[in-house]
Amino acid sequence: MTPSPLHRILDFANRANPYPIYEELRKTPVHHEDDGPYVVSTYYEIRSLLHDPRISSDARNLASTAHDPLAEPGQDDGALPPSFLRLDPPEHDRLRRMTNRSFGPPHCPRRVDGMREELHGIVSGLIDGIGDPGRIDLVDQFSYPFPVTVICRLLGVPREDEARFHTWADTIAASLDPDPDADPAERGKGSHDARMQLGMYLAGLIEERRRNPGDDMLSELATAKSPDGTMTTMELLSTAALLLIAGHETTVNLVTNGMLTLLRNPDVLRRLREDPGLAVPVVEELLRFEPPVQLVPQRTTLADVEVRGVTIPKGASLWLVLASGNRDPQRFENPDRFDPDRKDIQHLGLGSGIHSCFGAPLARLEAQLALSELARRLENPRLLEDPPPYRQNAVLRGPRHLHVACDGIRP
Repeated sequence: MTPSPLHRILDFANRANPYPIYEELRKTPVHHEDDGPYVVSTYYEIRSLLHDPRISSDARNLASTAHDPLAEPGQDDGALPPSFLRLDPPEHDRLRRMTNRSFGPPHCPRRVDGMREELHGIVSGLIDGIGDPGRIDLVDQFSYPFPVTVICRLLGVPREDEARFHTWADTIAASLDPDPDADPAERGKGSHDARMQLGMYLAGLIEERRRNPGDDMLSELATAKSPDGTMTTMELLSTAALLLIAGHETTVNLVTNGMLTLLRNPDVLRRLREDPGLAVPVVEELLRFEPPVQLVPQRTTLADVEVRGVTIPKGASLWLVLASGNRDPQRFENPDRFDPDRKDIQHLGLGSGIHSCFGAPLARLEAQLALSELARRLENPRLLEDPPPYRQNAVLRGPRHLHVACDGIRP
């Protein structure tokens, strides 16, 4: 019996190249089987549903009979309350507005751009520390430590505590990947303990920032008074944890998928080396071509919703396959071609609608700086393994290791 497209998406054997499965899936724009989720795979339908107020992000609206095979481990472990990513309006809007006051325009217009020099310093330091150019694991040595260090600096975590933050991030990130060989209870306890320790640490840091605020984002979140009021300590904890986990995992994949794609397209890599300004369109095309978040599971219908002649019933589990929409030939010409000169690139790589990626400005800047510096400084880089070994996760898809070699590292 031929496995269904849904089972093939989840099958780790297809992680290195899921795109032929998505192509098949688009032939049935709304795919549903047995008691599983309704899977939407075409660009215009996904974009419409991302803006539809009848689609909920709150798991409490899921019907008891609905089944989601991608329910995230640890999501409801009780260590922290749901972040605004898992809430609907008006609670979502209030928390997101309050967080945005401390992150971007109009209240903090220079928050991200003001980090440019510091980000460049982190990138340079990591490349300087690579060591043997004959065998580099780009994930472990660069794209994994980079974004968590950035989040620490953004929040205002003291330098001496960054190593502890890295450890908690590693444990929580590992819990997001399925591991059929591990003891589920033991994995769950490890993730819960890491979240608890992270929460306790952040609670202490929040109290310290309330007494002695600095110019970091956590200080502003802890002390700001807005038209929406002030965040409670628990709301602050879940928001800070969201910035750590979501901001870290997606950027790791964006940078790693980006370098893998550039190494497979040496003409673009050469152009980027010669023109760092190309990093802006390169990253936008990467977000379309190899998005760090492949699909958005755990959406729920608040009413019966008709999509392409199919009625998705109230309370159903809904998956939106962003990576498939990004390769939809009805929307993009030659969608399987990596083309940074593409003129019309309104991709779904950072989502859309009220839940569009909150950290998009920072993620873009991190990837632009990382890829342009790697292109400039690695001399004659080449893949040692293609395809590389991938993470188990079907949602946050990216290589677990990316082994490359180069002839040397330029100053």
